[in-house]
Amino acid sequence: MANVSHRGDMTTHPDVSEMRDRYARMLGGRDVALVDGPVFLLGLYCAASPWILHYTTSQPALATHNLIVGIAIGLLALGFTSAPERMYGLSWAICAMGVWMIIAPWVVGSSPDTGVILNNIIIGVLAIILGLMCAGTAAKSAPRP
Repeated sequence: MANVSHRGDMTTHPDVSEMRDRYARMLGGRDVALVDGPVFLLGLYCAASPWILHYTTSQPALATHNLIVGIAIGLLALGFTSAPERMYGLSWAICAMGVWMIIAPWVVGSSPDTGVILNNIIIGVLAIILGLMCAGTAAKSAPRP
C-alpha cells in the first residue's frame, strides 16, 4: 500500500488549475441557493392553496389550475437546486407565472370571491419578486465575455 501520510504542496499538482476552475464553477451558481427554498415553498403552497382555502368545490377549474402552476413552480425550484448553471435562464419563467397567477382568477375562474383573488394576487406578487431575485442574481454571477 502506498504511503499517503505525507502531504505535498497542491500548487505542484499537474491539474491544479483545472481543479480550481472546477471548484469555481461549482460555487458559481450557488448565489441563488437562498431563493431556491422559498420558490419551492411558494410552489408547494400554490399547489395546495385550493384545499387550504377550501375553494375546490366553488372554483374547480381554478383549483386544478393552481395545482398545475404550483407543481410547475416547484419543479423549477428543484431544477434551480439540481442544475443551477442550466436553469437560471428560466428564472424569468417564474415572473411570467406570477403575472399569470394574478390574472388567472378572472381568466380561469368563474366569479371568484375576494379570498380567492387575494390568494392568487399574493402568490403572483411573491412569484414575481422571487423570479426577479433569481434573475438578478443569475445575471450578476454569469460569466462575462
